[in-house]
Amino acid sequence: MIRVGIGGWNYKPWRGTFYPEGLKQADELRHASRQLTTIEINGTFYRTQSAASFAKWRDETPDGFVFAVKGHRAVVNSKQLGESRDGIDWFLGSGLTELGDRLGPILWQFPPYRKYDRDVFGRFLDLVPAELAGRRLMHVLEVRSKSFLVADFIALLRDHNAAVAFADSEDYAAIPDVTADFVYARLQRTREEVPTGYDDAALDAWAARARAWEAGESPAGLPLHAEPAEKAPRDVFITMIAGAKVRAPAAATALLDRLAR
Repeated sequence: MIRVGIGGWNYKPWRGTFYPEGLKQADELRHASRQLTTIEINGTFYRTQSAASFAKWRDETPDGFVFAVKGHRAVVNSKQLGESRDGIDWFLGSGLTELGDRLGPILWQFPPYRKYDRDVFGRFLDLVPAELAGRRLMHVLEVRSKSFLVADFIALLRDHNAAVAFADSEDYAAIPDVTADFVYARLQRTREEVPTGYDDAALDAWAARARAWEAGESPAGLPLHAEPAEKAPRDVFITMIAGAKVRAPAAATALLDRLAR
C-alpha cells in the first residue's frame, strides 16, 4: 500500500483552504484523516504526549489510517546515542501503544551535525526494539549529513530492517536506497505559487516512484549508494512536509488522486 499525508494537522493557514470554513479546530484531525491516509505526528519530537492523547487520536481516525510518530529530540540529540536505552524506553513507553493499529513508522530525525559512525549507529539500532507490547515497530532514520552517503550505512540499516528517510530537499542528502521492508519519503519542495504544491510533472514523477517502491523496484533517476535491494513488494509512506507548508495538504491529495487512477 502507498500512503500519503502531511506533517501535523493544526496549522492556521490550512483553515479555509484544506479545512472547510467554520470547522472546529477540535475536528481538524477527524477531517484530515478522511482526506489523507497518514499523518506524521511532529509534537512528539518536542515533548512527551499523554497516553490519553494517543488514545483520542486513535479514536478520531478511521480504520486503515496510520500515524507516523517522530522520536523525541532528547534521544536523537543525545551525545551518548549508542547508550540511550533509557531514553528510548521512556519515549516508547509514553503511550504509543494506545494508537493500536494506527501506529505506523517511528521517525528518528537526526540533526545535520550528526556524522556517520558505524559503531554508534549500530549500537542505537541494536537498542530500538523490533516490537512493543506484541506490536511490530517500523523504525526510520532521517539523516542529514553527507557522511551517511556510503554503502556501509545502507548495509547497516538492512541488517536491522530499518528504513532511511528519503528527503526530496535542497538542503539535505538524498538516500533513495531501499533498506527495509517498507519505504519512507519526505517531500520538501512544495511551492506556494503552485496550487498543488508540486506541479503536474513532479506529481506524475512521484506517483511513478511510489509505485516502483511499492513493487520492490528502485525508481529510475534516483542514484543509489549501494547495490539495489532484493525485489519484494513494500508499503510506502510519503509525507509532504516543509517547503511551502500551506500547500502540503493540496500536494498530498493531488498525489493520492494520481495513485488512484
